[in-house]
Amino acid sequence: MIPSLSHKTWVPALFGLAISHASIGHATTSLDELVVVGSRAPAQISEVPGTVWVVDEEEITTQASTGKTLKQILGELVPSLDAGPQGRTNYGQNMRGRKALVMIDGVSLNSSRAVSRQFDSIDPFNIARIEVLSGATALYGGGATGGIINIVTKKGKAGETRFSSKVGASSGFNDGDDFAYEAAQSISGGNDRVQARLGVAFGQNGATYDADGDPVKPDVTQTDLQYNRSIDVLGNVGVWLNDNHRLDVTAQYYDSRYNGDTGLYLGEDFDAVTGVNPGAFGIRDGVDFDQEPATERYQISLNYQAYDVLGHTFYAQAYTRDEALNFHPFPYVRPDGSGGLQQGSYYSASRQETALSGIKLLMTRDLSDMTMSYGVDYSRERFEGDQTLFDLAKAASSGGLIADRTDVVGRYPDTDIDTLAPFLQFDYQLTPDLSLSGGLRYENVKTEIGDFVDSDFQVMVAQGLISSAEAIPGGEESYDEFLANLGAVYELSPDQQIWTNYSQGSTLPDPAKWYGQGTYTISDGQAALDNAVTVNGSPLQQVKTDQVELGWRAARAGWDAQVALYYAWSDKEVAYDRQELTVVVNDNETRNYGLEASAAFHPTTSWTVGGTTHLTRGEVKVNGDWQKASLTDASMSKVTGYVDWHDAYNQLRFQGKHLMDVEDESGNELEGRTTFDLIGNRQLPVGQVSLGIINLFNEDYSTVWGQRSVIFYTPFYGPEEMFDYKGQGRTYTLTYSVDY
Repeated sequence: MIPSLSHKTWVPALFGLAISHASIGHATTSLDELVVVGSRAPAQISEVPGTVWVVDEEEITTQASTGKTLKQILGELVPSLDAGPQGRTNYGQNMRGRKALVMIDGVSLNSSRAVSRQFDSIDPFNIARIEVLSGATALYGGGATGGIINIVTKKGKAGETRFSSKVGASSGFNDGDDFAYEAAQSISGGNDRVQARLGVAFGQNGATYDADGDPVKPDVTQTDLQYNRSIDVLGNVGVWLNDNHRLDVTAQYYDSRYNGDTGLYLGEDFDAVTGVNPGAFGIRDGVDFDQEPATERYQISLNYQAYDVLGHTFYAQAYTRDEALNFHPFPYVRPDGSGGLQQGSYYSASRQETALSGIKLLMTRDLSDMTMSYGVDYSRERFEGDQTLFDLAKAASSGGLIADRTDVVGRYPDTDIDTLAPFLQFDYQLTPDLSLSGGLRYENVKTEIGDFVDSDFQVMVAQGLISSAEAIPGGEESYDEFLANLGAVYELSPDQQIWTNYSQGSTLPDPAKWYGQGTYTISDGQAALDNAVTVNGSPLQQVKTDQVELGWRAARAGWDAQVALYYAWSDKEVAYDRQELTVVVNDNETRNYGLEASAAFHPTTSWTVGGTTHLTRGEVKVNGDWQKASLTDASMSKVTGYVDWHDAYNQLRFQGKHLMDVEDESGNELEGRTTFDLIGNRQLPVGQVSLGIINLFNEDYSTVWGQRSVIFYTPFYGPEEMFDYKGQGRTYTLTYSVDY
């Protein structure tokens, strides 16, 4: 059963916990950990009929001391989550082969426009812990067909004023421009009634070099983190209004953007892109963009908790999130056969803005053998996507290094989405050893799509090639879905359980990329609409995922382990048109199945040996036969391992990760890799110093995203050489931190 709550152990159930424990070197399976990802209300892991992982602050800090980003840290520690890319995007970083819902303090970072920048959102310095639930679920709404990742931020605590400081630097000693540095500072404190914290983290990256000492090509598709400057400001205040009522306010500003003058040279007149001179690609100084690649986000949440409200505990959360995502200028060019570019070629960069606001209400009540939780979620999202056009002549003569703004046109139709979802969840102790849990969520999703002229024809109007183009009509569409979950946990002994569950999740796949596409006939300088993807004629279909799971976990004095088998399926396939870069929903069945496991052994109090594995396979049913999933979405199986030694003043950790090759039905392949890291920490009389070395043996490899980019963009948007991004070579990071 869920333990009773008091203000001494306050738990904001809507957005996670801030309880820490000793690191064991991987995402924990400690059975008494309180989490909310598995049931909306606080529950111990031992009570959750599902695969739950908790990454604590100490483990986050250890991994961050290597210079790894948040998505790379989680890809290292959470078995079911794919390895994290080194660029800005986390596209293709699935959980159990499907998309994950990512939250900060319970506020979703997912948007209807599936941009995949959820982890370009917060500095690890401001994270207290991360809770993860593997597998399809609807507990927190749509988008969690692969699982939930809830990032819990650091909060103030009662007591004297405390400060934390951190400085660090990274380099592979290849050249002066591969130097990166970071600095962070926080202040926190409070009394029994009011607690507060303010944290600020700053980072500046240089270039990235591969194992051969060559600079890695900048990513002109989804952008990367070379020459990137990031700022994360996060503050919160918690107030006990009286003994039974608490209010917490958290606000964050995050800005991560290109801050350099070096970029990918695309050849004069883009002749490297068009194939006229494929060897012209290079990395040069002289970048001058009117719109630089960036992620900018504001987020505010208010969390209220009240005890003994008609015999219930009441939770409420109101939130708002605004973000603007800028992409790298990209060439949409074709050669004219005489050394120039075809009419209609252009150089542009998109900017995509999302505003999300909502409220979550939850009531929980403990009965004799049952806990009931029920409530309602409401959210409203507004999306706008524009495209900045740059002076083509200047861009061509500079090889794409200069981007002077000339016009702004639409890139995607405006999209408004309202979601209303009442839900009910129960936990029932059937016998002393057997507990059941289940629930039902009803989601009503209303979409409103604005009238829109196909983006290619907006460009033609801006270039003066035509005078006008007919708009594709928008419209409204409503979706209704019931989503259920049912599970059981059987306690074999006080320190181990087995569980099974059935759960459902759903997603609405990228309406902005689905709508707004049309074919036209041009006559007398005007483009008349012939055919189009419209709300009334071809509405986007919602995709539901079903999952079954069987698992076992144990946590004993000398070891702990968790293993789960899963099978997930849908009756629709979300695919991509490589030529148009648009979403396609096919009536093909899909399935993902596999094994997820973790184990750690503690032969002494100083030594820990452990590892994780995720063996997974994705398939799609075509003409009655199951075929391997497309490489644009397929997950790679992985195995990790580590050896950790520590005493009162020192820690040394050696860790490795192996990604397995994966093929599609045509024999195309994503190549895996094996890399190792070394991390050392030394406690000083004042503070702690850490040295992290990633890619210890300097393995040469192409990144997973680089290999996917070749599939996505070649040959329609450029040659393979433009997109195959190499992995980072051996890099050293030195960090000093102190709490005082």
